[in-house]
Amino acid sequence: MSRYAPAALYATLSPTMKNPADSFAPAELRKLRSLKNPYGIQRLIDDMPYHLAPTAWSPRRVLRENTSHCLEGAIFAAAALRVNGFPPLLLDLEAEQDTDHVLAIFRVDGHWGAVAKSNYTGCRYREPVYRSLRELAMSYFNLYFNMRRERTLRTFSRPVDLKRFDSENWMTTEEEVWFIPNYLCEIFHYKLLRPAMIKRLRRIDERLFQGECVGRAEKPGR
Repeated sequence: MSRYAPAALYATLSPTMKNPADSFAPAELRKLRSLKNPYGIQRLIDDMPYHLAPTAWSPRRVLRENTSHCLEGAIFAAAALRVNGFPPLLLDLEAEQDTDHVLAIFRVDGHWGAVAKSNYTGCRYREPVYRSLRELAMSYFNLYFNMRRERTLRTFSRPVDLKRFDSENWMTTEEEVWFIPNYLCEIFHYKLLRPAMIKRLRRIDERLFQGECVGRAEKPGR
């Protein structure tokens, strides 16, 4: 048995209740189940090209187009985690003078890990070794910066279980799922730094900047 395998998903569903994963077509389910665990899901979204369009595709659309950005990659990963036995949980990282970053999070033996799509090298997968969500969020701090080389990560949200959006068919709808990021923007976020800490922050150096930008997708003309 995989070390990632949690308790069986939907074990508490009654025989008359529909499994939400059944909204995927059989071929889609086979593809998602073939990923098996969080690391398999991470490998798939790493292989997808990163796109910069202002979209909010459902996991079905991401699977079909084989491309995604941070938000779509996290939502896709949450659906894939669900198909493979994990709750579909998201965590929002909020930044100052920068864009937010969204993670699909999972727990193994009481420790948190994350699956993430990013345009930067280090803001992706995390092994399930973090004792708290704050620890997990802080693992992204040193690598989270804007184009002015400023470290920008400031807060993290409570976990969001995407089952709350099952009535919106978030996994398979052909419509864009903006209701998910809109909700992430509204919920409470925990502060990571005190004001005095923020004042002492240094800009990252050129070596770290270049290392994190390897393979970075950019808009045409830049």
